[in-house]
Amino acid sequence: MKKIIAFLALAVIIASCKTEKKAETPETDLNNKTNTDEWIYLFDGTSTEGWRAYNGDALPPGWIIEDGALTFNTKLGLEQDYKGGKDIIYGAEEFDNFELYIEWKLPEGGNSGIFYHLKEGHKSPPEVSPEYQLIDDLGYAKIHDLTAYNTSLGYTENPEELKPLQKTGSDYAMHPADQAQKILNPIGEWNSSKIVFTPEKVEHWLNGKMLLSFVPWDEAWEEKKNSDKWKNSPNYGIYKTGYIGLQDHSSPIWFRNIKIKKL
Repeated sequence: MKKIIAFLALAVIIASCKTEKKAETPETDLNNKTNTDEWIYLFDGTSTEGWRAYNGDALPPGWIIEDGALTFNTKLGLEQDYKGGKDIIYGAEEFDNFELYIEWKLPEGGNSGIFYHLKEGHKSPPEVSPEYQLIDDLGYAKIHDLTAYNTSLGYTENPEELKPLQKTGSDYAMHPADQAQKILNPIGEWNSSKIVFTPEKVEHWLNGKMLLSFVPWDEAWEEKKNSDKWKNSPNYGIYKTGYIGLQDHSSPIWFRNIKIKKL
């Protein structure tokens, strides 16, 4: 009899453990789902909802979805009688501290950029917004004459060349990307970029490697701002929240898997 009672007691304990384990599973799954849902998709390959022109109400001509990518088609853009700028923003929400992930590719000689903390009401995004530079590092200067532009900025030595502050992954005209860490896929192939912004540190990543970091708005940042391209742009980089933007630089560009996580 004692053996039977002991056996039944053991069975009850085992059953109880199984019930508790099953009860834990949904909670664990829910936690995993919550972590995944921290990402907000700004573009998922199926809709341009939320996107519009900078200082505008609708997408400029030329911006379309093609094979799941948000694309600027220069031919379509030039065919339209359109007077406004062709830089675009995700206008559904402003962001302050964030981690932004985006995949992109360029054609030969291509040029574009990713803006953040972008405010409307100005002439163009570059005069107010920091920019993660996207460009054909190897081929841009072979197709475009940079001499006059670089000379106007004070680059008198080899002004025909693309400068470090102008290359992919750089905080354009502020902080150069570390070329030793850069893994840049060939023209026409997809790359992935990440921007992490907090008041303590900003990071630029490319294909899984961190290219630079800096502290926004500190003395070193102010010195850089006032010594180069932005010294006559008083509103550059002053905003602590704003829109995410993508640049049209009169060349084709492809973006996909654009997502952001608030920090």
